[in-house]
Amino acid sequence: MTDAHVRARGGDGGGQKRDLTYPPLPQALTVPVYDNHTHMEIADGVGDGGDGPLEYREHLDRASSVGVRGVVQVGTDLATSQWSAAIAAREPRVLAAVALHPNEAPVLDEQGLLDEHLAGIEQLAALPRVRAIGETGLDFFRTGDDGRAAQIRSFEEHIRIAKEHDLALTIHDRDAHHAVVEVLERVGAPERTVFHCFSGGPELARLCAERGWYMSFAGTVTFKNAQNLREALHVAPRHLIMVETDAPFLTPTPFRGRPNAPYLVPLTLRSMAETLGTEPSMLAAQISSNTELVYGSWDAEPVTVVE
Repeated sequence: MTDAHVRARGGDGGGQKRDLTYPPLPQALTVPVYDNHTHMEIADGVGDGGDGPLEYREHLDRASSVGVRGVVQVGTDLATSQWSAAIAAREPRVLAAVALHPNEAPVLDEQGLLDEHLAGIEQLAALPRVRAIGETGLDFFRTGDDGRAAQIRSFEEHIRIAKEHDLALTIHDRDAHHAVVEVLERVGAPERTVFHCFSGGPELARLCAERGWYMSFAGTVTFKNAQNLREALHVAPRHLIMVETDAPFLTPTPFRGRPNAPYLVPLTLRSMAETLGTEPSMLAAQISSNTELVYGSWDAEPVTVVE
């Protein structure tokens, strides 16, 4: 990728050398789905022949070839949100979500730039191919007590923007389940609220189900140590389930640790179907319907695949 706003993936903190090769193409789905959450602006991995990360069109072409009809490209700051909106404007397989990531809020607040950047996000929210505000929310894993007030204020402003523009809300919730729910209930959640990379157990899933909030499952649901997520998946009503990659992170089993990409959605979806005891095609049809209800139409060319 040569775009100015493409950035390299940061380190994972483990100190171990990663396998940077992209996993092989999975078996194609018979019923196409959408990747609810991806970050194609983050360069990661080595393409065929060792020639560097895939360019976003290559990501989309690979995804199309295995039955992933479209993606939601998600911004995490003003620059990547602008990039996401620009890609969505020229690529029919992409819709955009725009926001300031929770961990950006304290930094911008300290610099005196939070309000300016929030205003930039609100400008992007008016664009026709921007269909969600996100990822926003709360992250108490990386932000200490001194940064929480800025995170909460930023989250509240993103909620306001989503409601005023009738957009979906994409929530980042890390070690902050109770606080996220408190803010949503206090200020009022948008009609279409999505917990991206759902990380709660069955209790949070029941709460989301009661309130009509969507739960989007990433590759983490395939991990051996994620029984709580599989229990949550059982609790979640089928009409509130979505699937995502959060690429280039959270690559599903058996390729955990290698670069993730939208074309790997079928691995997570098949694992979800196995957990639920249903056919992948039936789950894919339900998830596609759910995703279109949240974001509207992609207006992409139909994808015909054979399993």
